[in-house]
Amino acid sequence: MRTRLAIKFHALLERYFPERRVFLRSDTDTRFIRLRPGSQLLAFAGATAIVAWTIIATAVLVMDSIGAGNFREQAKRDQRTYEMRLNALSSERDKRAEEAAAAQERFNSALKQISAMQSELLASETRRRELETGIEVIQSTLRTAMTERDDARDEAQELALALENNDGATLPGENGENATDGTLNVLAAALQDTARERDQIRKDAQTALLEADEMALRLKLIQDQNDQIFRQLEEAMTISVEPLDKMFRAAGMNTKDLLNTVRRGYSGQGGPLMPLSFSTRGEDPSPDAERANRILNGLDDLNLYRIAAQKAPFSVPLKGNFRYTSGFGMRWGRMHKGTDFAAPHGTPIYATADGVVTHAGWLSGYGRLVKIQHEFGIETRYAHNSKIFVKKGQRVSRGQKISAMGNTGRSTGTHLHYEVRVGGKAVNPMIYIKAANDVF
Repeated sequence: MRTRLAIKFHALLERYFPERRVFLRSDTDTRFIRLRPGSQLLAFAGATAIVAWTIIATAVLVMDSIGAGNFREQAKRDQRTYEMRLNALSSERDKRAEEAAAAQERFNSALKQISAMQSELLASETRRRELETGIEVIQSTLRTAMTERDDARDEAQELALALENNDGATLPGENGENATDGTLNVLAAALQDTARERDQIRKDAQTALLEADEMALRLKLIQDQNDQIFRQLEEAMTISVEPLDKMFRAAGMNTKDLLNTVRRGYSGQGGPLMPLSFSTRGEDPSPDAERANRILNGLDDLNLYRIAAQKAPFSVPLKGNFRYTSGFGMRWGRMHKGTDFAAPHGTPIYATADGVVTHAGWLSGYGRLVKIQHEFGIETRYAHNSKIFVKKGQRVSRGQKISAMGNTGRSTGTHLHYEVRVGGKAVNPMIYIKAANDVF
């Protein structure tokens, strides 16, 4: 069976690959090379494989070249789109910075206006108290005058009765007539004095009533003015506090705990923001006093928010032109725990909040690294620096230059790797930066 198959296979080879001889002739000799069907088959198979491999390799190279060209074009389009987006973000950031500067100016102007309104409020309250005291004095004088008037009337009636009794009596002789005339003269003078006092008291009473009406009108005007001042103060407080409260909430921070933390660090009392007390007799505060105290409490919260905003990393670590090159999240199969900012080598880097430097030096893949510990358990990291301008233990302020951008450590190019950690856990720094867009 095997012999028969071998014979058929050999006959098939002889048909397509007959035995050939290649003659090699020289001047003195002639030789030949015998090419059997099997050898020819192997040579044909090898040549076929080489040609097929060449065709496939060429096709692969052509496809790669076409694909690479498409990828390059796509990469260029993506780069152009990315640059346009970065330019738009840069323009928006500049616009936000201008708006933040204008908002800061408005905020300072509002504080000055609030301080002036508070002084005016206290002055108007003092005037109101003086007017109330004046009204009480006038009312007391009026009551005294009315009492004196009533006494004068009673005295006049008694004198009139006495005069009638004297007219009805018979007094003998000249002495009696002289006594009667003297009595009449005394009674007439007393009646005239009583009439003058009555007229004067009536005039004083009318004047006191007019002054009381005028003071009541002034008091009403002062109350309306106070109400307008209170409304303006309340509106200013709402406009100033709500954006700050929204900013902290957007950053995932509990505003109540935040204010309590800041208040514990700044627990001194005194100064212009002390609670108002318009009564010294132990009475309940008036509605105006309660309203003023609410405004003062709002001013205190506003001040605490301002202090907290300096201690949390709400600003951008770069002030010049830059572009975002990598965000927070998974990258190349591993977690990228920060945000990368690219700019020219040596670009200044600034602290994003008040704090204390806990590390300033080389650290593994971070290269030259600066760590800053802030309030509320927040830490920021600034990596791959070329230079460091602070040292460990140094207290820094928001906006203070701490380092220069570089390419140290595990880095593919000049950039800043910026991290924010809360309680030791890395969070997205853009949460804080975006939360402050409408405030700073």
